[in-house]
Amino acid sequence: MNGISRKIIVEISIYEFDHTKGVSNMTVKKNRQWLLKSRPVGLTKESDFEMVENDISGLKDGEILIRNIYLSLDPTNRGWMNPIKTYVSPVKTGSVMRGIGIGIVEESKNSRYSQGTIVTGLLGWQDYARSDGSGWLTIIPSLPNVPLPAFLNLYGMIGLTAYFGLLEIGEPKEGETLVISAAAGAVGSLVGQIGKIKGCRVIGIAGTDEKCNWLTNDLGFDAAINYKSESVFNRLKDLCPEGIDIYFANVGGKILDAALGNLNLNARVIICGLISQYNATERMPGPYNFANILLKRASVTGFLVTDYLHRMMEAIPDLHSWHTSGKLHYREEIVDGLENAPKTFNKLFDGSNKGKLIIKIFEEPTT
Repeated sequence: MNGISRKIIVEISIYEFDHTKGVSNMTVKKNRQWLLKSRPVGLTKESDFEMVENDISGLKDGEILIRNIYLSLDPTNRGWMNPIKTYVSPVKTGSVMRGIGIGIVEESKNSRYSQGTIVTGLLGWQDYARSDGSGWLTIIPSLPNVPLPAFLNLYGMIGLTAYFGLLEIGEPKEGETLVISAAAGAVGSLVGQIGKIKGCRVIGIAGTDEKCNWLTNDLGFDAAINYKSESVFNRLKDLCPEGIDIYFANVGGKILDAALGNLNLNARVIICGLISQYNATERMPGPYNFANILLKRASVTGFLVTDYLHRMMEAIPDLHSWHTSGKLHYREEIVDGLENAPKTFNKLFDGSNKGKLIIKIFEEPTT
């Protein structure tokens, strides 16, 4: 979609009051929305979504209108498309696709949110979002010289996931061995760096030599395994002769099974994501090395960052300090245009994205 077409779609039409012609003074905003048209089978297709355009009606008391600036694309979005209730209800077909975003309050009838406030929350795959301020909506804290997309990355759900998942559930100790799947992803790369800050020996699992080199050469991981060209089980056996103390699971499937087969005594396994299963069309078998949990007296804990959102301000000072001191790095891939969300989404699963995947919908405010 070219710039002219996009401008027309989101154009604000203004009718000036004319005493001679009796025309009312009114403003009508147009809202483009991606609806979930059908439940995907396997990887999503663009035909699973439908873009519609609607007029935005006036606000009710207690509501705010948010102009969405950035939209986060996350693996968990795929789980929300399935007809199964998880930690949240599935997105209904015909409804706006759920997604985390950052936006600016353009209109407000809610005393908590003044016009111009920057917020983040479940704003959806759309140009504008209406909210009564409930749910996950949060005012973004003021941090000097921090770019806005970072609040979908290091200072958002991604950073909080890495921080609380590793430190609260993993309880890393100096000298322990930490292994991470999807280690070159937004969450995994932060987990490994925080592990190094805490004195761990860190091994990452990724899908290309380029990503493995980034982990070891740029982020300071002690080793990396290319799961597409190497035996993960055998490489873990070589790299972890005394076993894995902490395993941060983002993938599930065969890689999780390989890690379970190489656990150390009293290991901690953090189940943060199961990317390998989100697009599965058949039921996947459980891990064959499940018995090792008993034999190694390991703990396996499921983790959702939503349980820790109320503790956000505990994490941000540490994350900010580590980043500004050069100990913690992150990267992101920003794709321009809401219209590109569906075709960009599968980059999360084919391994082609480099860093946190974000859609830019509107320009940031200049003041």
